[in-house]
Amino acid sequence: MDFTNPPLVDIKTILQNCKHIAVVGLSPKPKRPSHRVASALQSYGYHIIPVRPAVDEVLGEKTYADLSEVPAPIDMVDVFRAPDKIAPIVDVCIERNIPVLWLQDGVVNEAEALRAQAAGITVIMNRCTYRDYNQLINN
Repeated sequence: MDFTNPPLVDIKTILQNCKHIAVVGLSPKPKRPSHRVASALQSYGYHIIPVRPAVDEVLGEKTYADLSEVPAPIDMVDVFRAPDKIAPIVDVCIERNIPVLWLQDGVVNEAEALRAQAAGITVIMNRCTYRDYNQLINN
């Protein structure tokens, strides 16, 4: 079975309805793509939950070393990690019943995307939350 992203209408609905986004791999460096995307999403009103070891705070929010440590509710996990680092993230998403897993541009791991889908998680892969928000919501 090949992975397929949800239709754009579904992606738009996800972006309209989610409130709490855990950003795995969120860099504290403003020039990094993860920082720019998360900062923009925060400015659009989303609650950003940084997941990054060895950092106390990013974008004014407490940072968690691991996704499993986040005590707050999570509507979406937005991933800026290498494709070979996705399996443990999928494990936590399944364990916590997180409804949406978004793998950013270049983060392509079809086997893990299919595993997450099989567990009932909506998966969006190789797309950018910021770009999709601007194309589908801010147009």
